[in-house]
Amino acid sequence: MLLKDEIKRIASDITDDILVKRRYLHQNPELSFKEFNTSAFIKRTLDEWGIPWIPVADTGVIATLQDNYKTGKTIALRADMDALPIQEETKLAFKSVRQGVMHACGHDLHVASLLGVAYILKRLEKKIKGTVKLIFQPAEEILPGGAIKILQEGVLLNPQVDIILGQHAMPSIESGKIGIRKGMFMASMDEIRMEVKGKGGHGAEPHNNNDPVVAASTIIVTLQQIVSRYNNPRTPTVLSFGKINANGSTNIIPDTVFLEGTFRTMDEEWREKAHKKIKKIANSIARGLGCECNIYIKKGYPCLFNCEALTDKVHSHMKEYMGKTNIIETDIWMASEDFAYYAQNFSSCFYLLGTGYPKMTNPALHTSGLEINEECLETSMGLMSYLAMMNMDDSLTVCLD
Repeated sequence: MLLKDEIKRIASDITDDILVKRRYLHQNPELSFKEFNTSAFIKRTLDEWGIPWIPVADTGVIATLQDNYKTGKTIALRADMDALPIQEETKLAFKSVRQGVMHACGHDLHVASLLGVAYILKRLEKKIKGTVKLIFQPAEEILPGGAIKILQEGVLLNPQVDIILGQHAMPSIESGKIGIRKGMFMASMDEIRMEVKGKGGHGAEPHNNNDPVVAASTIIVTLQQIVSRYNNPRTPTVLSFGKINANGSTNIIPDTVFLEGTFRTMDEEWREKAHKKIKKIANSIARGLGCECNIYIKKGYPCLFNCEALTDKVHSHMKEYMGKTNIIETDIWMASEDFAYYAQNFSSCFYLLGTGYPKMTNPALHTSGLEINEECLETSMGLMSYLAMMNMDDSLTVCLD
């Protein structure tokens, strides 16, 4: 029997069990670095299957499967575990039981899928020619993220990872299909917080005030020129402000206005220059309007680059497993991912798992109505198992370009 057919058979056999696990995880979401129950559930499952594991990054887990002689490459496979502070508004029978917490980014699917991979590879243990590390990672949704903590703890160095693969649920892609892109794929992301201080007072007497609302508004509008005039048009860049808190009233001008937003781009050199521009422009506007501006830019995840040589090979293996028509060459994605830290250290490929229902407008990630087409589970765990097995004996040179 061909390897892909054997994997497909095992994936089919275990799909119902993994589906139950996914629904349990969806019903019991936990926020970043608080994934205690999720971690315990993963550990119990691995113990039942006789797969060794170690704790990592507080609530994370790394399981390992390898041949007796530790030949071949070391392949890492990653799934993130944390949920989001969102109140679920679906009508699912297994909707979240945690008030204000929801798996709105598919991480429950990621964990369940990687557990399925663990089971499949355990069944194929005698055919493993190398080492597979299964990374159940906490805290992808908050800075600085769980990936950097895992790297700092050194658990991916002995044996050192040669290749790391990851996937992400994508409701805009139909279930049964995969999206992949080589080279630059996802954006960096930095959090911006500003405090614009002025002199508040009565709304009928603006001449006696230094209005921080006007200053903050002018800052927001003017900073859009960071993208439209200072940025090279060939470099994808987004500057968005999503939170403004003036806390005044119809006739009260406040003393202080707070702003929060994000800056995203796909060029690390421009990223640094843009930070300086943002600070310079905001400070100048505030001073010119009689206010002051305190700016804090929290540097977040870097750009995510898929190793071109590895991604070409992964793409080829995907076509072998799923058929050419089910693989989509996707566009850049301006979201950010702490998987990018792994990509800075190891040859990597991060791809998109179709989770959408056909001929439907599927709710987007990070929304209260997100629903996953669970038919993707069998594809998800089978494909990742096949990619791990096929890359273990590969003589590919590690790519960190």
